[in-house]
Parts: sequence; C-alpha cells; structure tokens
Amino acid sequence: MNRIQRCLTALAALAGALVAGIATAPAALATMAPPDPYPADYVPPPVVHTVTGGMPGGQIVLLVVGAAVLAGMVAVRADRARAARRPVTAPGALEHDHPARHDLPLQRRS
Repeated sequence: MNRIQRCLTALAALAGALVAGIATAPAALATMAPPDPYPADYVPPPVVHTVTGGMPGGQIVLLVVGAAVLAGMVAVRADRARAARRPVTAPGALEHDHPARHDLPLQRRS
C-alpha cells in the first residue's frame, strides 16, 4: 500500500506542475506589439563606421602562447617538487628484506 501511495503522490505532484505550467504560460508568453520602427516622417541618420579599441590578432596569439608556456613551466616545477618529496628506497633494500625471499640464495650484482 505504501508503494502505491508514493506513486500516487508523485503522479499528483507531476499533474500539479503540469497544471501550473499551463496556467502561467499565457501570461509568461504575452507581449505587446512593437512600435512601428519607420514612421512616415522617419529619416535615417547617416552611417559612420568607426573602430575604437580592440586587441589585434597578433597580441591575442602572443598572450595565448605566453599563458601556455607559463602553465607548462608551473606544471614541470610542481612535478619536480612533488618528486623531490617522495621517499626514495635503496635499490637493494627490497631484495634482502622481503620475507618470501629468505629461501632464495642471495645474488650479487656486478
């Protein structure tokens, strides 16, 4: 019975959301008609093209290349700093101290 009640509650919530959406849609989509952009006595102003500011493409390329190089340098430095903090084990320490290797004869490295 509890499962049926949960399903009916979910169905009622979805139905309520649907009704609320349908009820508010006309108000949300209502708009006033725009005014006439060109009345009878309208004279368009003369067109003047001006370029002000902006960044040339060459500067953008240099900025991106500089940021990439800087990010690479930071990554290399962070990797080297992390590698310097890692504990270093002696190469022969694991060969002789492992309990499973006590039955094997020791091998000399040349």
